[in-house]
Amino acid sequence: MDFAFDSEQELLRQTLADFAVRELAPHYMERDADQDLPREIVRKLGELGLCAPMAEPQHGGQGLGYVSLGIAHEEIARGDFNAAYVLLLSALVGAIISSHGSEHQKQAMLPPICRGECVPALAVTEPGGGSDAAHVKLAARREGDTYMLDGEKTSISFASWADTALVMARTGSYEAGARGVSAFYVDLHSPGVTRNRFRDLGSRAIGRGQLFFDSVRVAAEARIGEEGAGFVEVMQGFDFSRALIGLMCIGAAQQSVEETCKYVAARVSFPLAEAAVKLRAARLLCYEALWLKDQGKQHGWVAAGAKWWAPELAAQVLHQCLLLHGHLGFSLDLPHQQRMRDVIGLEIGDGTAQIMKLLVAREIIGQLARGY
Repeated sequence: MDFAFDSEQELLRQTLADFAVRELAPHYMERDADQDLPREIVRKLGELGLCAPMAEPQHGGQGLGYVSLGIAHEEIARGDFNAAYVLLLSALVGAIISSHGSEHQKQAMLPPICRGECVPALAVTEPGGGSDAAHVKLAARREGDTYMLDGEKTSISFASWADTALVMARTGSYEAGARGVSAFYVDLHSPGVTRNRFRDLGSRAIGRGQLFFDSVRVAAEARIGEEGAGFVEVMQGFDFSRALIGLMCIGAAQQSVEETCKYVAARVSFPLAEAAVKLRAARLLCYEALWLKDQGKQHGWVAAGAKWWAPELAAQVLHQCLLLHGHLGFSLDLPHQQRMRDVIGLEIGDGTAQIMKLLVAREIIGQLARGY
């Protein structure tokens, strides 16, 4: 059993740590505004090979493993939590296209994402239905070699500025549930697409909001996977992103813990000792999920557990760091309050703690029932 990164992973970690300190951290607080993350940052992340890096080299990627992808999320989030969202969405959308797209789709769609020239979003959530595939209502009506999309998506990261989105839309009957949902890769600059940006408590630079589709024409060749396979097949196996979310939150919290340790100096601080141990444990859970993914092994409940625990723990730790700075911590002059507000968003996004606990319970009870 080896808990250490190999030499290439450690080099990656140090390279990205230096980049985060030099390029991201100095202006993180300036970007706490209802303005899109600068495109220059996305391009730099692309130049570093961090956007959809698991894609094969012939499609613009690096063929990077998932543990290495986790390292990237943790280190980038230390410098700018919201910059890590670029990695998260490009990884998720990129992995889906890599696994279920045709060769033509991979050649056309992946290189711009990998280069940081195209910001992709994942459009699943709808008003009243959350991320429940069985309740997707946005309709995709077939017309010859095209589909017409009508409906609304909400609480979409990058809604205000994404170039493209992997959109889940209903091509079958509502009674068919998840089996009536298909996935489409949609140009968000198409006629009929409009947007509305939310005013959020945190992670303001990601531009969360609504996407409206009013008779948006999409070529049939933009459908990823078979018709009706949007959730049953296309989305299956991509819960690794929950571990990446966990590492984003841990990276932000760990950065505040290290800054707070310097601030309290010689004082004995049990809260910081507790934070160090708990963050280490949560971090190992996240990397275990990604290691299992790299090995082609079942990782679902481990990733769900990471998604439940890491954001909740990170928010608690960041709150404690804020308090340990006394009256200074309560000001807007230090980054702990901003990191805490940013992290809280991921206690909700991609499934609440209650949903993750349900997934854990279902899987471990199922394993016991099968005699594992």
